[in-house]
Amino acid sequence: MKPLAIFGTGSDAGKSSLVMALCRIIADKEINVAPFKAQNISNNSAVTREGREISRAQYFQAEAARIEPSYFNNPILIKSHGTDSFQVIVNGLVYKRQSVHEYYASVDELKPHVHTAFTRLQQDYDLVITEGAGSPVELNLLEQDLSNTYIANTFNTKIILVVDIERGGVFASIYGTMALMDPVMRSNLMGVVINKFHGDVGLFDEGRKIIQDRFGLPVLGVLPYQALNIDMEDTQYLSNYHQRLDNVNIRIAVIIYPGLSNYNDLDVLMADPEISVELIDNYRSLNDFDMVLLLGSKTVIRDLQWLKKQGLFHELKHFKNPIFGVCGGYQMFAKTLHDPDGLEHDEACIEEGLNFIDDIVIYQSPKILSSGNYQLFSYTGIKGYEVHSGTMNNHPLFYDNGKYMGTHVHGVFDDNKFRQDYFKAINPLYAGYDYAAYRAEQILKFTDMVASHLDIEFILEQLQAD
Repeated sequence: MKPLAIFGTGSDAGKSSLVMALCRIIADKEINVAPFKAQNISNNSAVTREGREISRAQYFQAEAARIEPSYFNNPILIKSHGTDSFQVIVNGLVYKRQSVHEYYASVDELKPHVHTAFTRLQQDYDLVITEGAGSPVELNLLEQDLSNTYIANTFNTKIILVVDIERGGVFASIYGTMALMDPVMRSNLMGVVINKFHGDVGLFDEGRKIIQDRFGLPVLGVLPYQALNIDMEDTQYLSNYHQRLDNVNIRIAVIIYPGLSNYNDLDVLMADPEISVELIDNYRSLNDFDMVLLLGSKTVIRDLQWLKKQGLFHELKHFKNPIFGVCGGYQMFAKTLHDPDGLEHDEACIEEGLNFIDDIVIYQSPKILSSGNYQLFSYTGIKGYEVHSGTMNNHPLFYDNGKYMGTHVHGVFDDNKFRQDYFKAINPLYAGYDYAAYRAEQILKFTDMVASHLDIEFILEQLQAD
């Protein structure tokens, strides 16, 4: 089958979730399908069974395709340090740290890795669905565009264009993107998907006719807006989270520092009808909350300094209820944090931590990348993963003194037994729910919605045509 590219008229058009849905729909037709994204810019990552680091989005898409996630699904991952520099991860391992200018000047060095990964997937699977990035017609960046131009032109992919109707200007977005596409991409453009439509999709029948008659482009589907609070790609998507509050028994404050990473640990809590989650991105009193959660951070020392500047460090020090830390948030519990080689920061630095635990964090290479079943606290078989450069001698994996609990392992709250026991200790009225069942249900609902509004058979026919 010909490879398929899902491009958007801009960022946040819904490419990631559409690729996920297509992977599940097509896998259920007993076609071996694999997702791919040449380059992803995200601090939200996961660890594969190979011990490699890839974007959460591609990890999720691979799960939806019912395949084992691999670094072949996302050969280039860019993690922002929050300044003018990136940590560049190639084939799941740290490659180098570069400024934005240095990265784009040397992007040709990465093309062989992208080519090898895509070729390997084509050899192993019947269909590869590749996700683009932003817009495929950023004219000033076409030579450096790994995720759109390079893939489309090198592998002659068929293309579906996704447009977010919520943003307005849907006709101009489609027409302008088509007009700026190079001849190869334009010839492979099979149709457009109108995404995030509110209300009766039949109201867009005239719009569908305009696009098909005046632009000569088939409308493959009009997808209703449907929230999917699972493995979102970047911090800009935090605003897309929808809580399903019912009988609230726990109020949690989540500190949103500038270097926030791996916030998919929030998914299970945001979906819990008994838990109200409030995102805190500037100073406020924390006294009204039952618990504070400190999530992962790509730049822990810099985020500690931000907490102090905001006044939230003082609030945490005097908070009387439980505080839980995950990865970078857990490292903030230490007495001192030291980055002697500037691995996570602009230069060598040292900073005083919250001093909740008697330990020192040292940032060193290589980064710890691990996944599997962990023994944490008094629990065995907690499924999760580690991705961190900071290490502790006294409490390398977890700590618990009742009030302060933390771990380097992501995914701990996904475990139903641990989550239920933890929150029952805060409020005995907390009942809990089955997150795995909820997650499976949400994926099914979303993919069923896509399947019922998208012309899947036409898409498959186009991919199988000579």
